[in-house]
Amino acid sequence: MTRPLFYGWVVVAGAFVVLFLAYGAQYAFGVFFAALLEEFGWSRASLAGAFSLYAFVYSGCGALSGRLTDGLGPRAVIALGGGFLGLGLMGMSQVSAIWHPFVLYGIVAALGMSTAYVPCSATVVRWFVEQRGLAIGIATAGGSLGTFALPPIAYLLVTSVGWRWAYVVFGSVILVALNLVAVVMRPDPESLGLAPDGRPPGAAGRRADGGARGFSVREATRTGAFWMVWAVFAATWVPVFVPLVHLVPFAQDLGVPALLAATLVSALGIAAVAGRVLMGALSDRIGRRAALAAGFALQAIAFAAFPSARALPALYAAAAAFGFSYGAISALFPAVVSDFFGREHSGSLVGLLFTLAAPLAAGGPVGAGWIYDRTGGYEPAWWLSAGFNVLALALLACARPPAPRGASRRAATELPARAP
Repeated sequence: MTRPLFYGWVVVAGAFVVLFLAYGAQYAFGVFFAALLEEFGWSRASLAGAFSLYAFVYSGCGALSGRLTDGLGPRAVIALGGGFLGLGLMGMSQVSAIWHPFVLYGIVAALGMSTAYVPCSATVVRWFVEQRGLAIGIATAGGSLGTFALPPIAYLLVTSVGWRWAYVVFGSVILVALNLVAVVMRPDPESLGLAPDGRPPGAAGRRADGGARGFSVREATRTGAFWMVWAVFAATWVPVFVPLVHLVPFAQDLGVPALLAATLVSALGIAAVAGRVLMGALSDRIGRRAALAAGFALQAIAFAAFPSARALPALYAAAAAFGFSYGAISALFPAVVSDFFGREHSGSLVGLLFTLAAPLAAGGPVGAGWIYDRTGGYEPAWWLSAGFNVLALALLACARPPAPRGASRRAATELPARAP
């Protein structure tokens, strides 16, 4: 008799679609960035500031979206976010002054984006324990595949119907699609009478219930492990948006045609798909720590390669290396949180850590723009970005799971062999 499909994989597919659209639209900002600069003549630092505000708001709302996901479930949260994100992008079609992107993109669209990564990733990790790395890798690969597919589409729309109508198309598709996909997002296997990984309900797995009875937010924040996890990801997220905003204009400054420059972001995205899936699955075997260390090291190398990249092949290589490492690191983040602190409060904990760490990324794009406006180049920004990833690698060496707090916590802190 054929075994029925475990519903957790339906949740993974739903998360894949949500992240495909949300992150694909986000990474297309580089294409719209160039079009807006050309039309209005704004400075790169000022327009990059709108993206920095966007990054600050959507990451800053992660704790709220995580808590709402734990309380209301992912359906309502993702549907509401689809409305904000879609309307914000459609509103961008009416931009005529520099403060408009700050309101429409930096606030409205950002509120919608805050209901993508945290609710999707926190929901997926609840459905899996032994295949947690693979599942979150596949789900978050949607964001990277969107990065590959949507920037060229954005460029073709911008050049054929103009950037205003391109924003209308992007926003309306997201508004409708995210509300449809939200229907399949169930909060956890227990809500359907199932157990993680498709095991029979009540069956003992390799790690019992997979940490379903995890640390509460208050308990987790009282551990040194929580703040070390924050420090590790804060360090690598400081420069993470720099290539996403500045890679296209950086390549154009080197004489790369606009369409080919846009494909660099696509190369970054397709490499991130491989990074998420391969390193997610590998982390289930070798442990999160080893997989993360490889990601941090490769990302430092990628940033260090950008200053010497002067031809298109070298730019593709650096972009692909960054994409692979970025994909691996971002996929492993919610898996690490759930491994350390359990499944029960994963939404709140992932959201809180995201809120505390990711806003630091808001300074990356505007900082790189500031460096460019004053030096005429991006080289110092690339080297600083490499240094932040070296710091993350050093901090990772000090990170350890919290100590078990009695028998009731044993399941929550029990980790896979060679765990992070």
